[in-house]
Amino acid sequence: MKRSEFRKFFKNGRAVVAAETYAIVKTQRALANALAVIKDDRETTCVIDESRLGAQKFLGFEGDWRMITFDMVLPLSLVGFFAAVSGALAEAGINIFTISAYTTDHVFVKNEKLDTAIEALEKLGMSVRRL
Repeated sequence: MKRSEFRKFFKNGRAVVAAETYAIVKTQRALANALAVIKDDRETTCVIDESRLGAQKFLGFEGDWRMITFDMVLPLSLVGFFAAVSGALAEAGINIFTISAYTTDHVFVKNEKLDTAIEALEKLGMSVRRL
């Protein structure tokens, strides 16, 4: 999809910033209360609300991430959505961690870069709301 076509798509697009702060952790097994668990042949990664970590053990930890959810149905046939999003965020100097669900995508950005990320998404034409 061309950038001009994405502008039409993003014109009615909405994103929501979760109030919680998340951690991305490397673990031996899935953590209780994790938002997402990603398991492959090399490692298990959990995304979890930092307030739910408790005394659970982990092998690696990176905290202070904020979740931006794209509050729209994104069909699996949609080509280039994250290319446009990640490109805009990269141009703004923002590193990301992403999770895609069946019809909803989420991007995690460091809390210190949240305002800049919101501005970059708004430049794409999206409206962004904080919870």
